[in-house]
This record gives sequence, C-alpha cells and structure tokens, in this order.
Amino acid sequence: MLVPKHLEGLKSLHFDVFGTVVDWRTSVIRELTAFGDRHGLSCDWIAFADAWRGLYQPAMAAVREGRRPFTILDQLHRESLLLLLEKEGISGLSESEIDDLTRAWHRLDPWPDVVAGLQRLKPRYVLATLSNGNVALMVAMARRAGLPWDVILGAEPARAYKPLPEAYLANLRALAHAPGEAVMVAAHNDDLDVARSLGMRTAFVLRAGEHGPDQTSDLAPTGAWDIVVEDFTALAEALGC
Repeated sequence: MLVPKHLEGLKSLHFDVFGTVVDWRTSVIRELTAFGDRHGLSCDWIAFADAWRGLYQPAMAAVREGRRPFTILDQLHRESLLLLLEKEGISGLSESEIDDLTRAWHRLDPWPDVVAGLQRLKPRYVLATLSNGNVALMVAMARRAGLPWDVILGAEPARAYKPLPEAYLANLRALAHAPGEAVMVAAHNDDLDVARSLGMRTAFVLRAGEHGPDQTSDLAPTGAWDIVVEDFTALAEALGC
C-alpha cells in the first residue's frame, strides 16, 4: 500500500501508552479484584482504580514543577497506592504484597486491535513508546502483551514527564529524527497539542471507553490532526501498511 502523499517522509511513530495502547482501567480493576479475593479484602475496587488513576497527574506535577527530583512512575504509583490503602483502612500487607499490587500497572492488557496493528506498522516505521511509564514498567508490559516496540523511550530516559516539551524532544533526539519525520499517536487531544507545537505530525485514535462508561473527555478530535482513526487497524491503513 502507498503512503498518502501528505504523509510521505515519516520515519517513526511515537505512542502514548496508557489509554491509547492499553486498557488501563479494565486491567487495574481486574488486578485489584483478584488481589482483594486472594487476601479476603472488601472494597469498591472500581472506585479504587479510578482514584488511583486520579492521583497520577498530581503525583507527576510535583516532579514537573521541581518540587521533588525526577521519580519514576512505579514509585509514584506505589506512593499513591499507600495513600489509598490507608484511606480505605486496608492494613497488614507486606512490602512484597504492596510491590506486587503496584506492579498491576505492568500487567495491563492492550486494546484488541493493538498488537495486529503494530505488527502491520513495524516493517515500515520505527515504533517507540512516548509514555510517562518508566522503562521497567514498559518492558514488562510489552513482554506480557506482545507489544513489538523497537525502542522504549519516554519520561524516564528524558527525565521529564509529559506534557513538558523535553519528554517529546528527547525521543526525537534519541532516534535522530526531525519532528516532521515523526508521528505522535495518542487518544488524548492535549498530548497531540504539545506534539504538534513541537513540529511533530499527529494521529488521534479514539478510545471512547478508556475512562469507563461515563467518559466525557477525548470523545472526538479537537484539532486538525494529520490522522484521525478509530483503532490501530485503521492507523495502519492510513499509513499505507
């Protein structure tokens, strides 16, 4: 298949991961529920999962704003987990049990279209993560889910969390690609806004169920993105794969 003329010259695709590549919410609810069953814990695990994700941005903000040194997402997730366990009155867990529960974020399932779509894209483009997830997290997730990345990049190598420009620019430098040779692939309009401001090309992938049945954000593109698709199969087709 031919690449559309306006998309010629592209070399790499840079993927947001949480929400775009993997269904974090369903996966974390599954992990929390199984953990609760193993330990005889009673809790509204759906609300717990949403609250855990709700602490994601505030935790990273402290790093972005220089109020603490760069700290990988696994550690931020663990700190947020401890706050929620205390709030729910859940105690008596060992350090290894808390570590295992923190690694629920390593065991997220991809959306059904993802692996096949990435496999179609891989022969033509370099596939890179551009996630706030740390390297160990991304590697564990990829090995479990069969995600065929060429390279794990993003916040930890850049020492910067999105949406800081350095998180995106470090990816480009690592691959020696100009912004116009790279596509940011995301289900989040704000992610694409930053990428476009830096000269990257943009692809919006709709993930209407990322935040569950009551999702109100990112249900449609809010910018004139280069590509707008429903899934990774359509992304591969749009890129001539």
